Amino acid sequence: MKDTTHGWRGFLSATVFLLIVFSWVNADSQEKIRVSYSSTDTLNSLWTIAGDAGFYKKHGLDADVVHIGSSTTTISAIVAQDVQVGNAAGSGIANAAVRGADVVSAGCVVNVLAYELVVLESIKSAEDLKGKSIGISRFGSGSDVAARELLKGLSLKPMEDVKILQVGGASERAAGFSRGVIAGFPAPPGIVNLIPGGLPHRILATMADLPKPYPLPFICAVTTKSYLTKKRNTVKGVVMALIEAAHYFKTNKEGTQKIVAKYLRGANKAYLESSYYPNVKILERVPYTTREGMKIQLEEAHKQSPGSKITVDNLIDDSIVREIEREGFIDKVYGKSS
Repeated sequence: MKDTTHGWRGFLSATVFLLIVFSWVNADSQEKIRVSYSSTDTLNSLWTIAGDAGFYKKHGLDADVVHIGSSTTTISAIVAQDVQVGNAAGSGIANAAVRGADVVSAGCVVNVLAYELVVLESIKSAEDLKGKSIGISRFGSGSDVAARELLKGLSLKPMEDVKILQVGGASERAAGFSRGVIAGFPAPPGIVNLIPGGLPHRILATMADLPKPYPLPFICAVTTKSYLTKKRNTVKGVVMALIEAAHYFKTNKEGTQKIVAKYLRGANKAYLESSYYPNVKILERVPYTTREGMKIQLEEAHKQSPGSKITVDNLIDDSIVREIEREGFIDKVYGKSS
């Protein structure tokens, strides 16, 4: 009996020891990385879905997911390596690259500019908006591009007919709007439902009003070329996690809305509903970066830095997405018939 007792104790001790060792090995196998997203709105939730649903861990990443409020700030953090992979729109990538920044898009899960122009209810036409101001996050950001394109679509001249002010993220723009600091703001679908107190408003224009949807690398996995070379598998893991997050978004409405509500303070049912389906439609199955959209952004950036020799090929590295597609990962996630 005594020998049996000692035998069980030995077995249990060995089992506990092995579990501890396995946990250490598992922890060590996870690559530590910091990734960032630029807004707490529904569309940017792909980055937090990838964390909360376990997709980063699934692909070997111990990811610290942080919020940085605009593409331009994100680019600075990526160049400084405070963030290894972050979300940045094509405008931010191009503007930074022509000034010498070592940045590249490894893939984009959204390649169109999904925005609407929210204005005060008293503004019933484009003419009524003349002489007033609209708010964006920062110059060079996706909201800046959206503001200028929406104003052009209304035959208004940005900064001449309508001033553009740097205000902050989507929530800050809504707050400034509710206080009357700005007469309008470009925002992703549904954000208007977050305006405190339900201030009367109208949607003066949407990107769908334009003859052709504005192509823009929008929700993209951006890193430096040097990091991509050194840590290719890590970047690949981020892209794979985002692909799975996009599929989760498309197929799990309830789960997606719960994650959005977790990170977006004040998210109400009206917002969650109105922002879900418009965004489902624009998520890429295969996240190649739009070259047409990047070319537009690069042409604009070259106007500010005409001596730059940067080309679209310098800003996009499709090799990881090609590899993922060739390996059959996307078909495995979505199914071949999707």
